[in-house]
Amino acid sequence: MLKVRRSRLYTLWFGWYSRRQFSRYFNSVRVVMQSGVREMDIRTPVIFYANHAYWWDGFWSQLCTEEFFRQRLHIIIEYQQLRKHRFFTRIGAFSLDQSRPRSFPATLNYAAELLSKHNKRQNALWIFPQGKMEHVDKRPLVFYRGTASIVSRLLEKVPCVYLVSVVSRIEYLEDQKPELFLSFKEPHLVSKVNFPGADNLTAYMQGMTENHLDELGEKIQNRNLGDAKTIIKGRASVNRKSEALRRFMRMGMGGNIF
Repeated sequence: MLKVRRSRLYTLWFGWYSRRQFSRYFNSVRVVMQSGVREMDIRTPVIFYANHAYWWDGFWSQLCTEEFFRQRLHIIIEYQQLRKHRFFTRIGAFSLDQSRPRSFPATLNYAAELLSKHNKRQNALWIFPQGKMEHVDKRPLVFYRGTASIVSRLLEKVPCVYLVSVVSRIEYLEDQKPELFLSFKEPHLVSKVNFPGADNLTAYMQGMTENHLDELGEKIQNRNLGDAKTIIKGRASVNRKSEALRRFMRMGMGGNIF
């Protein structure tokens, strides 16, 4: 297992680098966040579970942590992927090796240990229960039981855990470059009393994510984006530069050109 090797200096650099990359490759990054997400009790750990459709997923988890939360970030990444991109261990990532089932208990216990530690900041885990990248509109989604197993182990150490559904969509709208949309659902508090078992909790998260993705897709399709906060505005693309040039030429030529 590749474990967390956190570096504050590297985290600061990565925050700058990821913002630069988002600005370069996207027209905007917009976030929809329901009530309660930013009001969570920092003494209670939180697990953000998300669909996994894009190479960018590890980047925007760090971006949202910096923008909205005062949390100690952890991310589970499949072993082979993290081995290729070990720099993620410097911002809080550790691995799960799906090719070695016997290693699962150690990884799940490690996750529970990290999230139950006492910190000044809220302990947060970002996880992608599909275990691999799949198309955003694939249905049904298939989630592994690992997330629910972490919750089960964590509840042996803490009274309760927040679960927050997060989904992402990359869409082309009116610009040459795509838009990245992120959406956070209201936190769901799980305790020993209401823990439904690993299978039922996995099915709940899977269904929640499917509905959440469809809901966000409908908002984008209908351009119902008034509640979306823009956290990054990308550099001007070719079409935005040409539109600015046309406006300038109209003003300069008294509106008789283009």
